Amino acid sequence: MFVVTAKQMQEMDRYTIEEFGIPGRVLMENAGRGAVDFFIEQFGPTPDSRVAVVAGRGNNGGDGWVMARYLMEKQIPVTIFLLSDRDRVAGDAKANMDLVEKLLPYFPDCAVVEVPDAAALDREKTRLMHHDLFVDAIFGTGLNSDVRGVFKAVIQCINQTKKPVFSVDIPSGLNADTGAVCGVCIEAAATATFGFAKTGHLLYPGNEYTGQLRVIDIGIPGFAAGKQDLWFQVMEKQTIAPLFPARAFNSHKGSYGHLLVLAGSPGKTGAAALCANAAKRIGTGLVTVGVPERINFVVETLVVEPMTVPLPETASGTLSPDGLDRILAMAENGQALAVGPGLGTDTDTQKMVTSLVETCSLPLIMDADAINCLAGNPTVLSSRKFPTVLTPHPGEMARLAGITTAQVQADRTGVAKKMAAEFNVILVLKGAQTLVALPDGRLFLCPAGNPGMATGGMGDVLTGMIAGLAAQGFSSENAAVAGVFIHGLCGDLLADTFGGFGFLAGDMIRTIPEIIHRHLT
Repeated sequence: MFVVTAKQMQEMDRYTIEEFGIPGRVLMENAGRGAVDFFIEQFGPTPDSRVAVVAGRGNNGGDGWVMARYLMEKQIPVTIFLLSDRDRVAGDAKANMDLVEKLLPYFPDCAVVEVPDAAALDREKTRLMHHDLFVDAIFGTGLNSDVRGVFKAVIQCINQTKKPVFSVDIPSGLNADTGAVCGVCIEAAATATFGFAKTGHLLYPGNEYTGQLRVIDIGIPGFAAGKQDLWFQVMEKQTIAPLFPARAFNSHKGSYGHLLVLAGSPGKTGAAALCANAAKRIGTGLVTVGVPERINFVVETLVVEPMTVPLPETASGTLSPDGLDRILAMAENGQALAVGPGLGTDTDTQKMVTSLVETCSLPLIMDADAINCLAGNPTVLSSRKFPTVLTPHPGEMARLAGITTAQVQADRTGVAKKMAAEFNVILVLKGAQTLVALPDGRLFLCPAGNPGMATGGMGDVLTGMIAGLAAQGFSSENAAVAGVFIHGLCGDLLADTFGGFGFLAGDMIRTIPEIIHRHLT
């Protein structure tokens, strides 16, 4: 599913009206009618319900007027609170306001109330708050500054009621591009948006204010969207499932790739094992784990199907550059290389990681300490001619980018896109709503996953899953997107099984085949 910015949506609306010839009033009618259907489905209003439609003077308010008219025709009592003087409403919104007012004599339980300023709100506040359901049609997607004045006060009143709120296009007070709250914001139980979902609906904290989201088709032609550079997508089963065709009858272990994993150090043997075991569970034919000599015997007890290879180590027990030639020789028989889980950041290990980036011709999937090892010299990534996937959590992303973790979290999409382009990598920015950013500017958001996954080892599992898919012949882009999506679905299955927390990274590994079989084959 593509997601758009406010500007992209506005341009599609303009093209549809001006170039394709569909009147704006038709689009507004389609929007209001589709929104009413969703509203009724979600909340089931009856003739005994009291519905307040709170409308601004622009096109978002116009959609609210259309909704009000359809609700009136269904004998549902509606009061429209217009946050403006009537004479300031214009265009398609005014046409629909006029239609409602023509109907009022036939619906004595319905009314229009003007609330243009704070004084009017003081008079009408009790009446406003004395409703069972609210339709928020105050602001559309163009809002980009803090909400003030009577609009702020009305939003606060509506939220204070704790009654269900249905937002038209986007919760009023939400930035449509960033998901940021512009001072105050409607806390919607459901939102009907039009044409395409907006980035602000999906990005935190916007997703928490949007509630149940439905995209309403209002008649915008497909080629109007095709004229836009649509760069933001939500991962979906129907686009990822084709990557998992049925396996050939005469398959053997060599048919599904050989993955080399470089991981582990004293005290972090589990990271190496989790990564390797996850790669096997996602279907990789062969997995070899290269670890420092002194922990090889420990890792051998934690993995059964993967093979282990003891490699030269530093004085602190991390992988040494002395083993680089052997690693590159092993890589000649592999299809992908995962490096980083539990690796350590010894100075010599940093040299080894840098040399791998410069010399290894396999797709590299780099996580955790491999990313930390490059934090002092990230430009080495830019000159690499082979596919590279980085899977940082926000702290690792901050070190790599030379900014703070707070700055990363404040603009996750912007940071991910910038770093992917600057370093010519596929960047997987982990966390709630994990993002996959490509060097060409495309961005994928994972809708799956839950807070129960906030426990050590989950990132090691993800690295193994992505790397395992890459070893099986998936493009690095597809491996990253599919790996992230499956990882999130596994977490959701565990949450359904165990509850909100208490499941472990090792539990996730065991769910991988079930998730692929259930959702993708």
